[in-house]
Amino acid sequence: MPEISLPALSRRVLAAARARGLRIATAESCTGGMVAMNLTAIAGSSDVVDRGFVTYSNAAKMAMLGVPERLLAAHGAVSAEVAAAMAEGALRASDGDLAVSITGVAGPGGGSTEKPVGLVHLAAASRDGQVNRIERRYDPALGRTGIRRAATRDALLLLLGLAENVAISA
Repeated sequence: MPEISLPALSRRVLAAARARGLRIATAESCTGGMVAMNLTAIAGSSDVVDRGFVTYSNAAKMAMLGVPERLLAAHGAVSAEVAAAMAEGALRASDGDLAVSITGVAGPGGGSTEKPVGLVHLAAASRDGQVNRIERRYDPALGRTGIRRAATRDALLLLLGLAENVAISA
């Protein structure tokens, strides 16, 4: 079975959120807005997409999303803890019901032994308190563009899962 395209996956995310009356916010670092770009490339997405944050620097993560400096110091920007804080911060700073975040090392440089090129942390959070996190170690041979595209796909899949399963308040 062929892999679903980013536009088709984006349409599924929007349809699932729309069917449940949910709005989406994104918080992206290494993908530089690719999730928001894919969602908003679909005509009519404005009834679902609230806003997107591109928080490439630690200062932006702190200022725009409220990621605590102590968390960045303790775990680094590329961590499960910071990914979760980014998603939760996007919810606080938006009118979204769901938020997804991505932080990682897309390469080709910038990697280390502990955090190699291809390491990406993603999180999706909902207003009902769910936070789902995943870690990916994409093959560096994918290159910067391939890693960013793969992370975008996984973020959309995380959003889809949350949109289909989030509890709706009465």
